[in-house]
Amino acid sequence: MSQRIKRAFLDTEDGQILYRIGGEGEPLLLLHMNPRSSDEFRELMPIFAENRLVIAMDLMGFGDSDKPPRMYTIADYAKNAIALFDELGIKKASIFGNHTGAFVAGEVAAAYPERVEKLVLGNVPGFGEEGKAKLSQLLDAGFKIKEDGSHLMERWLARSRYVGSAELNHRWVLDDLKCFGHPLYAISAVGNYCLDAKARLGLIKCPTLILWGLDDVREFERLGLAKPENRHFVSQAIPHGKVVEFEEGTICMMNQMPEEVSKVVTDFLNN
Repeated sequence: MSQRIKRAFLDTEDGQILYRIGGEGEPLLLLHMNPRSSDEFRELMPIFAENRLVIAMDLMGFGDSDKPPRMYTIADYAKNAIALFDELGIKKASIFGNHTGAFVAGEVAAAYPERVEKLVLGNVPGFGEEGKAKLSQLLDAGFKIKEDGSHLMERWLARSRYVGSAELNHRWVLDDLKCFGHPLYAISAVGNYCLDAKARLGLIKCPTLILWGLDDVREFERLGLAKPENRHFVSQAIPHGKVVEFEEGTICMMNQMPEEVSKVVTDFLNN
């Protein structure tokens, strides 16, 4: 029987944060990419909840969380994660972050090592200055409201090559639209943080699993954001990390292949 996932809000000084929670046992926090939300883990949460307490939060500025009153940093997002742990009475948890969520997960492990049991980093972007600038251009151009409504179809077509289904694309577009008319807070945060990321990730001592979707990696190359070999900076920064690559893993891999992802992550967390 599928585990029921409930929704709730965390009150912070910067606004409310939506989180989803379900299951019982050892806690696992899931942190999404941008411009997604905790919906990125809709397929994975019931699987993880069969054997542990699983939580997924909408990062501030995304999904159904409030827009922060200032431009957030990765350190701010990490602080929010700790605030959620404190709210739920969690002294120590494992964390699984994907893309932007991986940067946040890594910063939690670096800044609050006593609060992190094990760490899973999915598809950590290897942006340089050029990739950072290109990403900002792409997202800035794609998230402006247009009078004729053409931005709606533009977002629908943005990832039609690899998203796989109209239903999943619809979910992505809904998350996209919640970011319209507001700065993409995490883009500035990631752009600045990624230049220091290797040093920050180098502080991580806990057991770490590094996941890659190779189709995702190739898509970044097609967009001119990062070269495939850029990703190796994560393993260089965390030499004790175990690496698993999914040949067909796309940017949507958390939704498209939950059984494969959950098995690898659960094996790592259990052993």
